[in-house]
Amino acid sequence: MPAIAVPSEGDLVAVALPPSERWLEVVTDVWEAGAAILPVDHRLGPEGKVAEHHRARPTVVLDEDGVRRVGGIPVDDGVALVVPTSGTGGEPRLVQFGRDAIDAAVAASALALDATPHDRWLCCLPLAHIGGLLVVLRGVLLGTPVTVHPTFDVGAVAAERDATMTSLVPTMLVRLLDADVDLSAFRAILSGGAHLDPEVRERAERARVHVIETYGLTESCGGVVYDGLPLPGADVRIDESGGIELRGPTLMLGYRFDPDGTRDAFSDDGWLRSGDVGELDGGGRLRVTGRLDDLINTGGEKVWPHPVERVLRSHTKIGEVGVGGRPDREWGQRVVAWVVPLDPNDPPDLDEIRDHVAATLPRHHAPRELVLVDRLPTTTSGKIRRGALRGSTAEQE
Repeated sequence: MPAIAVPSEGDLVAVALPPSERWLEVVTDVWEAGAAILPVDHRLGPEGKVAEHHRARPTVVLDEDGVRRVGGIPVDDGVALVVPTSGTGGEPRLVQFGRDAIDAAVAASALALDATPHDRWLCCLPLAHIGGLLVVLRGVLLGTPVTVHPTFDVGAVAAERDATMTSLVPTMLVRLLDADVDLSAFRAILSGGAHLDPEVRERAERARVHVIETYGLTESCGGVVYDGLPLPGADVRIDESGGIELRGPTLMLGYRFDPDGTRDAFSDDGWLRSGDVGELDGGGRLRVTGRLDDLINTGGEKVWPHPVERVLRSHTKIGEVGVGGRPDREWGQRVVAWVVPLDPNDPPDLDEIRDHVAATLPRHHAPRELVLVDRLPTTTSGKIRRGALRGSTAEQE
């Protein structure tokens, strides 16, 4: 049994605890020790947690068994938080922040929302995501009261009586509206992680729900644009390709163990490249119009096609496979698998491939639609033409 350890300056503490108010105490204790925090997604299976530890190399692990030292590599000076995210190549990256960026993100949001110490925040997002973690950080840095739900549950949100602010992804908001939950007591509901459909916003307004659509990245320490307007201290510009770029005090220090990725994430003059496409109107209001890459955004979760394809290729009934996204009313986008079966008379079904993917990757990577095809459209160099895939007819949903 590993020896019990106390975090010290320079440690990277992997916190693998389920969501609860205990996180406020943990964050406070780790930072007072001069260490940095790595939130670990509690939904990951054993293999996923091992892979994340291998990537991040924490020096200390805190889970339900206690605190123990595991070797690893200390953080660089000034690093207080390391958050896993997807990179432009589809492999997870480790975004590093200093305390000044976290302080700036929390303070700018509080100013924009006119938040008071009496506003109770409700957290029902995963704490391994920057949106959920920022709710807890508001409690740590501002002394704001915070209620943390173990998971998102429509009934649990409906039962809340004291919360006045929360952060949701659009899928959660849709489910609450569909269930006719009275959300009018919330002074503000931040919607982030995915585009908010105008129809959903209209439904919320009719129900007297004050929704603020946020835009930002893990690398920008969450939303830095509220309803199209940058928060205090943040700047937005559009590059010559239509790409959205961000600047301000909340930006990451860089990626852990990835100096090349860090360099590529920023323009020569220090603006963060978002990977999104957008435009600014005459009043400086941002409108996001799409992605520069193949990232699938399903219910606020980011899914890259390549890892899903890699897992599906190991299925005994699959010959070739391509993965992409299609519009979905509830999820924003749904993950779709276009499959060439090894035996056309014995193709896989949707449940089979969902279970196969979920055995290795988080469940939100599992396709929600299966399209059986005779062949995949490819370029002359053999790359899948994902745009052509999306025009194929669905077979199973």
